[in-house]
Amino acid sequence: MGPRTWTLCALLSVFLVFLLPSTADSVAVMSVDLGSEWMKIAIVKPGVPMEIVLNKESRRKTPCAVALKDNERLFGDSAVGLAAKNPKVTFRYFQDLIGKRAENPQVENFRSRFPEYNVIRDGERGTVLFKLSEELMYSPEELLAMTLNYSRTLAEEFAEQPIKDVVITVPAFFNQAERRAVLQAAKLAGLKVLQLINDNTAVALNYGVFRRKDINATAQSIMFYDMGSRSTACTIVTYQTTKTKESGIQPQLQVRGVGFDRSLGGFEIDVRLRDHLAKIFNEQKKSRKDVRENPRAMAKLLKEANRVKTILSANNDHMAQIEGLMDDIDFKVKVTRQELEELSADLFERVSSPVRKALSSAEMNMDEIDQVIIVGGSTRIPKVQELLLKAVGKEELGKNINADEAAAMGAVYQAAALSKAFKVKPFVVRDAAVFPIQVEFTREMEEENVKSLKHNKRILFQRLAPYPQRKVITFNRYTDDFDFNINYGDLSFLDAEDLKIFGSLNLTTVKLSGVGESFQKKADYESKGIKAHFNMDESGILSLDRVEAVFETLVEEKPEQESTLTKLGNTISSLFGGGSSTTESKENATDSVQEEEEVPTEATKEDQESATQASDQKDSDAKAEDQKAEEKKQGEKDSKDTKETEETAKEAESAKPPEEEAKKPAAPKKQKLVDEIGADQTINDIPDLNEEDMKKSVKKLQELTERDFAKQEREKAANSLEAFIFETQDKLEQNEFRKVSTKDQREEISSKLSQASIWLEDEGYTATTKELKDKLSDLKKACKSLFFKVEERRKWPDKLATLDSLLNHSAIFLKSARMLIDEDPIFTDVELNTLEKLINDTWIWKNETLAEQAKLPATEKPVLLSKDIEQKLAALDREIQYLLNKAKFSKPKPKTKPKSNTTKSDNNGENNTTDTGEKTIKEGTEEPPSDPEPAPEPPVEEKVLEISGSEAESTTQKSPEENEKTEL
Repeated sequence: MGPRTWTLCALLSVFLVFLLPSTADSVAVMSVDLGSEWMKIAIVKPGVPMEIVLNKESRRKTPCAVALKDNERLFGDSAVGLAAKNPKVTFRYFQDLIGKRAENPQVENFRSRFPEYNVIRDGERGTVLFKLSEELMYSPEELLAMTLNYSRTLAEEFAEQPIKDVVITVPAFFNQAERRAVLQAAKLAGLKVLQLINDNTAVALNYGVFRRKDINATAQSIMFYDMGSRSTACTIVTYQTTKTKESGIQPQLQVRGVGFDRSLGGFEIDVRLRDHLAKIFNEQKKSRKDVRENPRAMAKLLKEANRVKTILSANNDHMAQIEGLMDDIDFKVKVTRQELEELSADLFERVSSPVRKALSSAEMNMDEIDQVIIVGGSTRIPKVQELLLKAVGKEELGKNINADEAAAMGAVYQAAALSKAFKVKPFVVRDAAVFPIQVEFTREMEEENVKSLKHNKRILFQRLAPYPQRKVITFNRYTDDFDFNINYGDLSFLDAEDLKIFGSLNLTTVKLSGVGESFQKKADYESKGIKAHFNMDESGILSLDRVEAVFETLVEEKPEQESTLTKLGNTISSLFGGGSSTTESKENATDSVQEEEEVPTEATKEDQESATQASDQKDSDAKAEDQKAEEKKQGEKDSKDTKETEETAKEAESAKPPEEEAKKPAAPKKQKLVDEIGADQTINDIPDLNEEDMKKSVKKLQELTERDFAKQEREKAANSLEAFIFETQDKLEQNEFRKVSTKDQREEISSKLSQASIWLEDEGYTATTKELKDKLSDLKKACKSLFFKVEERRKWPDKLATLDSLLNHSAIFLKSARMLIDEDPIFTDVELNTLEKLINDTWIWKNETLAEQAKLPATEKPVLLSKDIEQKLAALDREIQYLLNKAKFSKPKPKTKPKSNTTKSDNNGENNTTDTGEKTIKEGTEEPPSDPEPAPEPPVEEKVLEISGSEAESTTQKSPEENEKTEL
């Protein structure tokens, strides 16, 4: 290292340069595990991989409750606290009414369970409304939208950034109407739903993600049993690795079977215990009134029943007690676990039913199930675990998963996978549609000159068909406009009660228009039928994408003279197994469901047209890949014979006379023509909100949100004013404030603070937000000078120390720069003189200002200001940085090696040192380059931030001298 290089390194080492990574605006995603009683929220953001959101009470789960009291709206624990005082305006368990008509048995059950609510029929949609007054009525979708909006508020406060993308969990047994209702509620809340995921599927995803290494080509079947507050579901999931086109071999979960009980849950046990406690209270005859007719007392009993049930899960008995249950009468009674089990005996008998239904739907037995894992709060009941263990016949139940948070964590992983802001390890999820869907249509038939109508059914999605998936149905016998219906298929696996709760079996009526017109325009073309394209998306919602009339015609093409280069290319291609094969593109990503063509002359075949074949896309792709692999293997085996055969064929082909080739007819080519067909869809189950109703609901909810925001702003302004008064009164007694103020100044400020405190106590409760902010602004103006003097004195030590340090380093830098003696200097005299003048001027300013400040009394406005020090620092830093950059990018001129003196050699021809001490070169060797290599730039530490998967890792790129590498 030469002296010039060493000096440059010394100059650069005077100042440390840090390269800070630029932080771009990050986008977080969230998930909401939407249960009947509780909701759990999780987020993913850069640096925070999959974290449960804490609510305002620092709890990890939040009650699904909304309270609408006068001009106040409460959520979560605050709403539950109000339920005992005012149950009529506190809404809970309203998810039971989502996607239900007013005549649904579940609505009637809700009315009987919660008589305090005024549930009325919506005349327009046939659903229900909660009526608070003649002007205030809310639908279940609007209440759910409020809850979802509140969940976003909690997530945004926790993530400290706005969030819009969400994945929401729903029960697997939710039908099309219920799923659409959840999406409408999320739209009212202003959320973008990436996916609706079944809750047990989310649990299975969470289980698989953390056991990715245990998943291999051998299928593992796991049963997840979830008993929550209002329902129970059992899902059988198979884990296995699969090969994908995008990411190669990846783990996959596939839902094989689902069984459920809509009304079996912990809430039913709470109701039984509540009624038992009410009966005991009435038997005590401490009051002449019936406690069951008092909504407030019944709400208190329900809350106490839930508490007692939870404690009895770990204890044999517990005391239920309520102060002032009714008419200021206290209630206290002992409850045992045996009594609770006897009250719910009929409920416990239904524990094994979802297991049997899941095994039946999956066509499996318990011997094929590797493990049974329990989730859901109600599975903590000892009797439930005892009966479940007996039903599954296992040695133990799996409890190695968080029963409360697994669904939320699995859903947020899916949210990160669907979001464009994150990159996570792929995990293939193949969910299953619980209810089959079919297409029904009627066509006019003629047999033996007798016309009749024939009703046809085509299975669109079988029971437990995997989704997302696309399907196509082809109608071959229609030449004019017609209608068809989309309905649910065979639901015989549901019992009578579930079938009544299920609702309408008719989904949509589709009226096609333009079919006849399309056939008239293309009368000369061959019809390939009317194709209806269906899609079941990731949320399990079915939609009709489009309807097309497809025609084909033959197009004759003249044979084109192949060029010599083309022939040569075809010859080479054929030698390597290539051929001139044409591949027809598929119309859908998944297999089609098509109506078989009818043969009028054969009535027996016509009767068989109802048979529809639907195969899984994955199996088709696997078979195709196996077939290609087998063909490739066979081709490699016979490669020599193939080449010889091709060469012989080519020689024979070349020996043919030109006249014979010309007589060969050109193969006809088929041309496909597609016409769009109009499709008018009418929803038959639960009509969606139209645009006008949607706008009204959005406006209504927005007004509530703005009212809540205005209330929060007023409370914040009042709290800020009160805090400023108390803090400032305390500061007036502190030494640093007394030092910079006179007694009169402190008394004036104290008087204004006392007046503001009295005004806040007397009129602050009715004051507007503006009045509170104005009062705070006036107080801050009165204290501005005092606070300024204290703040400046607090800043002086650090600012002056920084300035002294920079001046010292600058002086060292200047001295080092002047020591550089070179034919090609780095810095000019003007640049160095400018820096020297700036250093001297800064020293003079600092010393003079400090001397002037020392003469002033502490109560006067200071002349040494922190902003002036910052300006001096900035000016000096700019000059130094300019010179540092110039030195950093300066390249020294190459120097030639000085010629050596005469070389002395002994008789043996060995090299000796020259007069200058340099070694000579042996004869026949190459002389090394004379120019020295440029000195490497000193290493600069860079911080690199990369977000991969659900984690954000910060790594440091280290210098070559450290000889270390950090894997990103």
